[in-house]
Amino acid sequence: MSEIRPWWRDPTVIILGGCAIAMLGFGIRSSFGLFLDPLTLEKGWGRETFALAMAIQNLLWGIGVPLAGMIADRHGSARVLIFGAVAYGAGIFGMAQAENGLVLCLTGGVLAGIGVAFTGFAIALSAIAKVVGPHKRSLALGLGTAAGSLGQVLFSPLALSFITLYGWHTALLILAGSALLIVPLAGLIPHTENAPGEVESQQTLREALREAASHSGYVMLTAGFFVCGFHVAFITVHFPSYIKDIGLAPEVGAASLALIGLFNILGSLSSGWIGQHRSKKLGLSWIYLLRAVAISALLLAPKTEWTIYLFSIAMGVLWLSTVPLTTGIVGQVFGLRYLATLFGVVFFSHQLGSFLGVWLGGYLYDATGSYDSVWWAGVVLGLLAAAIHLPINERPLARLTRSGAEAG
Repeated sequence: MSEIRPWWRDPTVIILGGCAIAMLGFGIRSSFGLFLDPLTLEKGWGRETFALAMAIQNLLWGIGVPLAGMIADRHGSARVLIFGAVAYGAGIFGMAQAENGLVLCLTGGVLAGIGVAFTGFAIALSAIAKVVGPHKRSLALGLGTAAGSLGQVLFSPLALSFITLYGWHTALLILAGSALLIVPLAGLIPHTENAPGEVESQQTLREALREAASHSGYVMLTAGFFVCGFHVAFITVHFPSYIKDIGLAPEVGAASLALIGLFNILGSLSSGWIGQHRSKKLGLSWIYLLRAVAISALLLAPKTEWTIYLFSIAMGVLWLSTVPLTTGIVGQVFGLRYLATLFGVVFFSHQLGSFLGVWLGGYLYDATGSYDSVWWAGVVLGLLAAAIHLPINERPLARLTRSGAEAG
């Protein structure tokens, strides 16, 4: 007689819970760029002050993700998510109260960064991956990534509306309260060590980390994800201000972020489908190459609203479509037992790129009055990332194929 499980342990409910967490976690932080101008103008700060806080946030996000993944892999995701939601909300609340750059860096940087890390993609996607079989896994990962994009679609115009109606201070308080909604959703995420269709692993965490570090494909995947972070974080924080600098209305900036999020839903779902049916590493190479082309086109084309919107659509399709493929390669090569940890290490590289992109954008803008040099750096990095993914060996390790044969 089969065991009757409660409704909240149904895979569909778990996937929906993970998607809701991804939507809130990513959606809230994707709106922070809208606060750069109103906050710095009222406080009399340069853009580098805000950019440094956001860069620290991205760095702490990267440092925190492997730690959050280790805790989730050993003790379950729920407590990780609850801690992260509280830290996230407290950090955003602290941003609203900050009276100097140091406090902004400690709250919006360190505390919010830890909160984002402990509520981020690594936790939600790992939980989703472990409740579906291998024949649906890439699609499920694409769905989870698309949910994060839906958060960007919703929160970008919402945050701008809050700023317009109530001011940036109250808007931050509303976002802080929104982050706490992750707390009840955390109860939907179970502690699952092994996934359907995968033989139980006796490997230790230390052995898994040592195995990954010795795999050249994992090293190249980690290096390539640095570029994704550089692109995404720079655009998220600085694109609304770039749009204002070229003489367009602030509403164009909010609409552009929403377009990126909207079309990333299509990109993420398409990426999940591609990962299910085609080579994941080739998909990643094409994404980075096309990003380089899109950024070059933005810089060379006339600066009109339609140029901005077309760029936003193109970048939206390419935005987080890297995540299902990158996560998929890690799970495909090494198995899912320590997916949250191993993807967390790769994601740390992503956040090093994010730190550099956000901080460099603010520093070079204050020094030169232009973002152009950072944009061109993004083009070069995109071409390098396209090349570095090509040699990756994405075949499962021998121990996984032996375990499968023995189980069969």
